[in-house]
Amino acid sequence: MTPYVQVVTTVERKEDGEDIAKTLVERRLAACVQLVGPIKSMYWWKDEIETAKEWLCYIKTHESLYDELEEAIKAIHPYETPEIISLPILSGSEDYLEWIHNEIKKA
Repeated sequence: MTPYVQVVTTVERKEDGEDIAKTLVERRLAACVQLVGPIKSMYWWKDEIETAKEWLCYIKTHESLYDELEEAIKAIHPYETPEIISLPILSGSEDYLEWIHNEIKKA
């Protein structure tokens, strides 16, 4: 297993995803943020089933930066309870993982 993670969050508007991506990359909390969408989400919210068009952000970073990254996302995310989850990158191309290492803030 590597010390790198992919953090996922969703937003309603593409522009919000772009703002999050720019903030995280500029602050070197992420080497890369990929914005995918629109996607269709269905979920429980306040005792009702909701359906929404959303944009998905895939964020590549080091696990040691997760807390700071989460705080940065929450500071600008428009949702009351945003999805922010971290998934381990179990393995990957040595060149790509080295690139992530070189592009993020040193913990």
